[in-house]
Amino acid sequence: MAGARPRIALTAGESAGIGPDLCLGLAATERDCELVCLADRDCLAARARLLGLRVTLHDYDPAAPVRCDAGALTVLHEPLAVGAVPGQLEPRNAAQVLRLLDRAADGCRSGEFAALVTAPVQKSLINAAGIPFTGHTEYLAERLGAPLPVMMLVAGELRVALATTHLPLRAVGAALTVPLLTATLRILADGLTRQWGIARPVIAVCGVNPHAGEGGYLGDEEQRVIEPALAEVRAAGIDARGPYPADTLFVPRHLIGIDAVLAMYHDQGLPVLKYAGFGEAVNVTLGLPIIRTSVDHGTALDLAGSGRADGGSLRAAVSLAARLAGVRAASTAPA
Repeated sequence: MAGARPRIALTAGESAGIGPDLCLGLAATERDCELVCLADRDCLAARARLLGLRVTLHDYDPAAPVRCDAGALTVLHEPLAVGAVPGQLEPRNAAQVLRLLDRAADGCRSGEFAALVTAPVQKSLINAAGIPFTGHTEYLAERLGAPLPVMMLVAGELRVALATTHLPLRAVGAALTVPLLTATLRILADGLTRQWGIARPVIAVCGVNPHAGEGGYLGDEEQRVIEPALAEVRAAGIDARGPYPADTLFVPRHLIGIDAVLAMYHDQGLPVLKYAGFGEAVNVTLGLPIIRTSVDHGTALDLAGSGRADGGSLRAAVSLAARLAGVRAASTAPA
């Protein structure tokens, strides 16, 4: 990593979506990191012309400083199979999306990049191309040998992690186990310490049932699973509190002194967070050997090439990645 600014890999995601638009938008202002955009250079150039953006694209040289000035974007070229048309998915280009992730993840693992930021991908297209794909998080975890990735979204000082992610609601109860929750809480606490520099993080844990089960009358997962998991991690020195009723936990006064909330399922915690900061929220993957942030939205095919895509979440994701990379660098620097 050259210079004092962290070098960050940014994958452009689905070329027919708004990913290229948002990456080009980042070039409009000076950046506090060395940003390397992994994309098809010709796609970026064509999209810049369509959007009327004056952006100079520079080829990436790992041994040279990366341009951070306004109007410049450094590109690590990974060609598409066929030219991208905004809003029109092309299965032949699906493999390129994964090559971007592979190159970026490998570069982060080797130390070439300090962090990875991902623009949105189209899961349906990758699967339609015959490539099994659940999502960014799962793909990167397998690539990097991480057994349990933990999804956490961040909006300002509000951090919400998930014990389960993309599961049907009927499958959540069976998926929640004491080993899963203890492992998730350990990863969450470790991430808050190593990446945010919080020496002793305080984690509030949601119940899964209304009123946190109300003593077992509205469900017993709190008593059978959540409370034993909390007792286990507390014995290991992790300050995890709860389980709390999710409908009142997010009242601002209840979050005073809380560093993160662990929700039991996707739509328990994320509606609150996205209401608080949609368009500025950042998806962070904990449990990986690298720093990875992402946007809080999808490919928005209908907005690609229109100039109406909001780049707030990607800007926030890059800014947070740079901040977390700085914390990690400081924590590992020789005394």
